[in-house]
Amino acid sequence: MTIHFAAAQTPSRPGAFAPIAQPHVARVIERAANDNWAKDASAPISDILLRAALQHFAQHGLGAAQSAHASAQSARARGDMEEYGHWLGILRALDRRLAAELEKAR
Repeated sequence: MTIHFAAAQTPSRPGAFAPIAQPHVARVIERAANDNWAKDASAPISDILLRAALQHFAQHGLGAAQSAHASAQSARARGDMEEYGHWLGILRALDRRLAAELEKAR
């Protein structure tokens, strides 16, 4: 059986650049947003904290938020509020809902 390749942009299927699709593409672009804003939406997450969160994610994968949560809880239990703040910031960058729950449990 022969397999034929059909390119995505053929005269019968012009794709996203067709005049009829352009308004839809423009609407999607208008909705694009930067989600790296802090909880109060007044200041972006610092580059240092964002880098730390990305490194933590690289090490722990999809379990990074749970790992940061456990580290923040451990630091708070020891009374090390500086380390707690660091882990809370990383957790906020990875999972705001879980960070909010941790702050409420204080």
